[in-house]
Amino acid sequence: MKENTVLSTVYKKICKDTGNQNESARLIAVVRFLTLCLLTHSLSCCILVSITGHIGALCFCALSLVLFLAVFVLSYRGSTFTSYCILNICILLWTIINVLTFGWNIGVQHFLVVLLVFVFFSKYKFEAAKVTYAGILFALRLCLYYYCKYHEPSILLDEPLGSAMQIVNTFFVFLAMGLVAYLFSSSTQEMEGKLIAYNKKLQKQASLDPLTGLFNRRRTMEYLENLLSNVETQVSICLCDIDHFKRVNDTYGHNVGDVVLRTLSDTFRKRLPPDTFISRWGGEEFLLIFPRLNGDETSTVLNILRQKIREITFDGGEEQFTVSLTYGLVEYDFHSDITTLLKEADEKLYAGKEGGRDRIVF
Repeated sequence: MKENTVLSTVYKKICKDTGNQNESARLIAVVRFLTLCLLTHSLSCCILVSITGHIGALCFCALSLVLFLAVFVLSYRGSTFTSYCILNICILLWTIINVLTFGWNIGVQHFLVVLLVFVFFSKYKFEAAKVTYAGILFALRLCLYYYCKYHEPSILLDEPLGSAMQIVNTFFVFLAMGLVAYLFSSSTQEMEGKLIAYNKKLQKQASLDPLTGLFNRRRTMEYLENLLSNVETQVSICLCDIDHFKRVNDTYGHNVGDVVLRTLSDTFRKRLPPDTFISRWGGEEFLLIFPRLNGDETSTVLNILRQKIREITFDGGEEQFTVSLTYGLVEYDFHSDITTLLKEADEKLYAGKEGGRDRIVF
């Protein structure tokens, strides 16, 4: 809701806390909103029976209006618990008198269900008391039903007015239940949403390398296990390593070394196919997984990447420098396990290092 509007001001007034310690601000807001709902209900009934000219019904509805107006005013003067108890008692007595006055057919007895929902949501403990109260309301509803079955109401309403009252009562019963359920559950849903978002954030953080933003080794192993267990097309895996990276750190400092790692990571993201799984395997090593590409196709992609990386110039302070990578590439044969594939990729990477670096061994 936008700030500094009439509606926001009214909403804040309704939600105003009693100021007492250890009392729920949400509960007093629900008490007031529910009271306003019943106030509106009584006002609607007053207008309805005024149109029909039924004086007896009008007097009863006017008294109901005064009753709930008094409850609303008292909610700003007493404690939350006092207001909660007063509203409970008023709804209970008002419903009983309403049924005895107008009979069963106008549907006002359904406010007992509203009362049940209100009580169950309002307290996070006292389960035994809630169950007992539910039993009392159930018994009361049965007693009212059987009383009305064998006794005439004090005020008889004609068919059109009775039907109209039934519609009004049904509407406000649903409105009251919706208000109570929404106001009590909104904070829980908001908290649950924040918890889900926080868990996703933690899961993402646990899967990523903090320096480069690439997937880490743990997430890579999970991905490989899932990929190779359901693979129906060719998969290629490349283990690559920055040549003479220790020399970069020793010569230009670890801060420059971090820049190299981040720059290469960004280059991987930009230059490799969108579905490539890119991870920092450890230190200056990266593991690249290419779904749906065979070894020859992957070799072509890596050659382009290799040339692009060779063109990148890094600022070492007093001088500029470039780096290269050596690549060990394997093609999945549909029966080797992950350990075997990674070992084979590592052996080819080692062979590339021994053979002069800055090359792809496949």
